[in-house]
Order: sequence, then structure tokens, then C-alpha cells
Amino acid sequence: VVDLGCGEGKLIRRLLDDPQFTRIVGLDVSVRSLERAHRRLKLDRLPKHQASRVELMHGSLLYRDRRLEGFDAAAVVEVIEHLDPPRLEAFERTLFEFARPRAVVLTTPNREYNVMWETLPAGALRHPDHRFEWTRQEFRDWGRNAARRWNYSVRFLPVGPEDDRVGPPTQMAIFER
Repeated sequence: VVDLGCGEGKLIRRLLDDPQFTRIVGLDVSVRSLERAHRRLKLDRLPKHQASRVELMHGSLLYRDRRLEGFDAAAVVEVIEHLDPPRLEAFERTLFEFARPRAVVLTTPNREYNVMWETLPAGALRHPDHRFEWTRQEFRDWGRNAARRWNYSVRFLPVGPEDDRVGPPTQMAIFER
């Protein structure tokens, strides 16, 4: 499994608990985040057989990187909204054309749900670094188009409690080929 935009390694820590994942790679553009992930995962103190399953790599989601090729699955958890919209095509190519994992799990905030956050000003995004947030329909449109372009199937699932009017706080797409 490759965790694209792994940040401080929260998903990697969970994947390490499951022995079925024999190789877990985390990629992030931030060296500081990778250093924090290394500390949080305690890679220096893990037993050798555990530590050998994990690799942290510095890199970008916007350029072809042969190190990302050949994985069974990629996780892109709360990352896409940090990319500038004009760069989404480069991201798609990097993920679906070049890395081409058999499965991709991608999550992103549901913009419609933002009205449920009492402390979030109307029209604001959830994080200052978010470049955009999609409605459920916008996410489905993007996901279906990406799946069609790159020959994947896609299905969409809610993440978190669903409100009858605005849906879940987070939305997930699972792409498979």
C-alpha cells in the first residue's frame, strides 16, 4: 500500500497493525511531516521485521515517480483538496496513468456539510490550506470522469454520520481496475 500525502503517518500506523500489508510506503511533499511521521511511528525502535515493512519517501503527487509504480493499492486521504485545481490533471496522470495501482481509496471533505460546523464562517473552507472543497455532486462528477479516462471503475461511500440534507462530513471514492 502506498499512502500518498501521508502527513504524520496516522494511516501508516494503522496499516502496520495488520500483517497482511507487507510493504507500506508513505509519500509526502513536506520533509517536516515525514520527520514527524518517522518519530510518531517510532521507526528507530520498531523490531526489524516491522520497520522493514515501512518506507517514507519525499516526493510530489504532481510528477511521475517510478517509485510509486507496482502497488496493489493507494490511499489518498484528505489530500486532493490541498492541490490547486489547475494541477488536478497532473495529479490524475501521476496516480491513474503512471502509478496505476489496482485500487485507489480517495477521501475529501463534503463542502455541503460545512454548514454543520458552528464555528466555521459561512462559505469558508475547513482548513486554510484547502484550495477547494467539492459538493457530493462535484466529487461524483470528477470521480466518474477520472474513472472513465483512466479505465477504472468507481463507487462512492459516505464517511461519518450522514445528515438528511447535506450528507456526510467526508466522502470517499474507491477506484478499481
